[in-house]
Amino acid sequence: MNLLLHIFFYLIFPGFVFAALAGLISGWIDRKVTARIQWRVGPPWYQNFVDIAKLMGKEVVVPGERSTVFLCAPLLGLCAAVLAATAIGLAFISPDAGFVGDVIVMVYLLLIPAVAVMIGASASRNPLASIGAAREMKLVMGYELPFILILLVIIVRSDGALRLGEIISYQASGGSNITSFSGILAFAVGILCTQAKLGFIPFDAAEAEQEIMGGTMIEYSGAPLALFKLTRAVMLYTMPVFLILLFWAGSLNTFALVGKYVLILVIIVLIKNTNPRLRADQALKFFWGPVSLVALFALVLALAGL
Repeated sequence: MNLLLHIFFYLIFPGFVFAALAGLISGWIDRKVTARIQWRVGPPWYQNFVDIAKLMGKEVVVPGERSTVFLCAPLLGLCAAVLAATAIGLAFISPDAGFVGDVIVMVYLLLIPAVAVMIGASASRNPLASIGAAREMKLVMGYELPFILILLVIIVRSDGALRLGEIISYQASGGSNITSFSGILAFAVGILCTQAKLGFIPFDAAEAEQEIMGGTMIEYSGAPLALFKLTRAVMLYTMPVFLILLFWAGSLNTFALVGKYVLILVIIVLIKNTNPRLRADQALKFFWGPVSLVALFALVLALAGL
């Protein structure tokens, strides 16, 4: 019990605080860049913090009879996102602190927030939420295949490394993966998978406010909705940092890492603001078609040492 308390207070809780703060600030950058593209001023830097605080004080309305599942789903997604963020941060701070196979664990942790959204939407028994859950499931089926393929590219390029720390150490000694042909192709696929995991346009069919009025989030209010928004903020921090770990960890200089993170974040925001929404079936064909083919080609190049 004492060991668990030490892990929570000295590892997971600081990881949650840092990831939440960084994610909310990143959300402000997203809104600010979007506003400038649309010739608007945009919100102040603290707006996302105010939004979360206001939601925490709002009334929570629980539909249907599955209240436990409905209320636990946001907490499940947030816990998974925080654990993923903590593991990535620990790998940067101490590459030897991980365990063999933690790369595989990251696949599951980064998948759980989407599963939590599907569980919560289904538990609400709202028809529009059910449509959103079905769309979310199709999106997950689409982007997980190329996402796993690009992880295989990194594992091959890192001489079979199955630890996050080993991937970082390999790039520190041999150069970033993004400087190779296979690495740059896999990185482009990773950006698209990140876009989908974050639920950003063009892969936001699960919410689609203009079509299904929020879809998976339509029945959520108050603190549970705040937890989902906080989960998305943590993921907005976690996914770009994970891409840096996989492809761009040749230099661990703090300013370089921040610059890389901001660059990836701006690319994600620009894609979000310059593309129309895809239908769920279109997104599925897109990920299983050209995106997966590019990922497979990158894997072949990695096997060839390119």
